[in-house]
Amino acid sequence: MKLESTVTKDIVYVRLQGDLIGSPDSQQLIELVNNSINETKLLCAVDLSQVRFINSSGIGVLVSLLTKFRNRGGEMVLINPSEQIRKLLIITKLNNIFTVKETDEAAASYLIQS
Repeated sequence: MKLESTVTKDIVYVRLQGDLIGSPDSQQLIELVNNSINETKLLCAVDLSQVRFINSSGIGVLVSLLTKFRNRGGEMVLINPSEQIRKLLIITKLNNIFTVKETDEAAASYLIQS
C-alpha cells in the first residue's frame, strides 16, 4: 500500500493506493494519524479512490482511525471508495458509521461544518 498525506486548512488528507490489508503499512497509517492528532489536527479525509481491495484487517484500521478522531472531538470521512469497498461497508453495516463523500471539496465542506 502506498500512503501520502497533506494538510489543507487544518484537514489531514490521507491518500491510499493499493490494497488495505492490515500489513505493516497500516501501522504507518496509524502513526500518521496519531501524529496529526498530537498536532491538534482533528479533521481527516481518507481518499480510497485508488484502493483496489480491503479486508477485515483494513476495515479494522479504518474503524480505529475513526475512533481516534471522534474520541478527541474530531471527525473523519472517506472519499470516493470503490464499489467493492462500498458493498463491504454495507454488508458490515459500517455505512451507518462512516461518512462517505465523493470529492475532496465535499469532504472538506462536511468536515468544516461538523
